[in-house]
Amino acid sequence: MAFYQVENKIIENTLDVRYPVMEHFYTLQGEGMYSGQAAYFIRLGGCDVGCVWCDVKDSWDASLHPMLTVKELVAAAQAHPGRMAVITGGEPAMHDLTALTVALKGAGFRTHIETSGSSQLSGALDFVTLSPKKFKAPLPEAHAAADELKVIIFHKSDFDFAGEHARQVAPSCALYLQPEWSKAEQMTPLILEFIRENPRWRLSLQTHKYLGIP
Repeated sequence: MAFYQVENKIIENTLDVRYPVMEHFYTLQGEGMYSGQAAYFIRLGGCDVGCVWCDVKDSWDASLHPMLTVKELVAAAQAHPGRMAVITGGEPAMHDLTALTVALKGAGFRTHIETSGSSQLSGALDFVTLSPKKFKAPLPEAHAAADELKVIIFHKSDFDFAGEHARQVAPSCALYLQPEWSKAEQMTPLILEFIRENPRWRLSLQTHKYLGIP
């Protein structure tokens, strides 16, 4: 279910549009449906959700990060053979992603976003990972756009939370449960049992952390 929301006006000098970028790097996708595939990650600064267990809290304040142009980001991504670009954060949907995603697609990339859904989606997106958080609810349109729903399991109550959101996404949306890294030892056995009883769900692991790669 690709999601597109591209402005109908011509934007001049789109390659000069700048975004606050905490980091960008080439690696393997570690989570969800595309786990194990080569991907170029672009982690944007800025977040208004503020998960207590967030492992990239340095991304929250957009003002702390350099402003990079679309041209710089696309050129960096093109230096590698993989053609999947993952825009993450922080909360990347806080930014208008039209310029960045259109340029990436023009360079031959599939565009993916990892979002809590708390802000309106924008740009030309081929794949939407919705990871809802209790700290700020996703917008209704985020459920409609989701290609995969990834719920982080930090506490037993998160299984009910996962069910609430699973009822709001399309039947074609893939459902994933992922243990929060610091609670993986306690939560993973519970997730395995839950999936055995609810086989529409799948297990997502942060394989990049096990492998020691970005």
